[in-house]
Amino acid sequence: MMRPDPRPSCDPAHPWAAAPMPPLRSGPPYLMWDAIVREPDLAGRLATHPEIADAAASMASLLRASAASAWPPAVVGCGTSEHAAMAAAAIWHEAWSRAGLPGLGPVARQALEAALDPWPGTVVGISHEGASRATIDAMIAARDAGGRVGLITAGANSPAAAVAEACLCTTEVDLSWCHTIAYSGAIVAAALVADRLAERQTAPGALRAPLDAGIAAADAAAQLAHELATSRTLVVVGSGTDRIAGREMTLKIEEAAYVPTAYRDLETMLHGHIPALDVGTGLVLVLSDRERLDVRVARARQVLAAVARVGVRPGAILTATSAAGIPAELTPAGRVVVPDPAGLPGPVASLLATAIPLQLTTYHLALALGTNPDALRREFTPYRAAADEAEADGPAGDGGGSATGDA
Repeated sequence: MMRPDPRPSCDPAHPWAAAPMPPLRSGPPYLMWDAIVREPDLAGRLATHPEIADAAASMASLLRASAASAWPPAVVGCGTSEHAAMAAAAIWHEAWSRAGLPGLGPVARQALEAALDPWPGTVVGISHEGASRATIDAMIAARDAGGRVGLITAGANSPAAAVAEACLCTTEVDLSWCHTIAYSGAIVAAALVADRLAERQTAPGALRAPLDAGIAAADAAAQLAHELATSRTLVVVGSGTDRIAGREMTLKIEEAAYVPTAYRDLETMLHGHIPALDVGTGLVLVLSDRERLDVRVARARQVLAAVARVGVRPGAILTATSAAGIPAELTPAGRVVVPDPAGLPGPVASLLATAIPLQLTTYHLALALGTNPDALRREFTPYRAAADEAEADGPAGDGGGSATGDA
């Protein structure tokens, strides 16, 4: 009888090992594309799976139990999972307020800092494969300080899962190391937990619909990427919940297309950063947060007009409502416009609306520049050596701090 290959799995008894280096395809479609187009189906499965519902209820109970603590629940992660942790904190904060629970509610913390300065309260780790050293250390430190520990992961059999008392498994592992499923899957999982916290029921189709709309915008994403491909450096700008999507897009571009990219908050952009911009800079505005959208749109128009004065040709990822407030001439590089998601709380709507547009823009940028987005450049010796250095102190049996640099 053949023994199963070790890998991340939702079966806690399955032997675990970090996912291997992705097989290198000689050209498109790359594994990143395969993952992106599966995201709507994944959202639909997560939203209707009975075991996921039970796990979401357990995670919500863990969070609710911390309401009496002086320490707010913390959410931690690394790479894409750090951005998913920020997303979960934003989603749960809204549900926390809706439920009338006391205190600030969940907050995102950087994993290394949480490990070095643990709070004696609840910590939820987000780790796609369950391997990230800093995330595991933060979970262990919280547990040792008297806190309770949860985990959202695709590896319920992983080293991180061994530390958690509540685990929600997102069921599907990214084969590409430029993670996409890791982001959207964790956002959907967080939304399901939020429903339990707020004692409400979001229609499963409402969670899938923004991802389908993102797929439908693929041509616009390809056109925006074509315009950005002439840039020497890139800047991504956002505000509110879009600060999370902006950070994730920055990471994706550097992983997949190897273009130096910086993230700036919308207001921060106007306070000293413009002197570094010129005709060699591409800029993408991400604007979907419907909270105080009028103020955000007005300030975004000022940012776009200001950077155009120094030769920047901006583009944007927008919802239909925000697009109505941004004149087309302010986004000469193009725009990806998706419908405003219906039937979803504000943070969930914003995060799911922008997830696939930012991923598809990145993917098509990689195609335009001739890069392989799947292996984080580790098919080349210097980058593999850099990864080995970065991952040398990982937990026993997990092959490093994070097998993908983004787990």
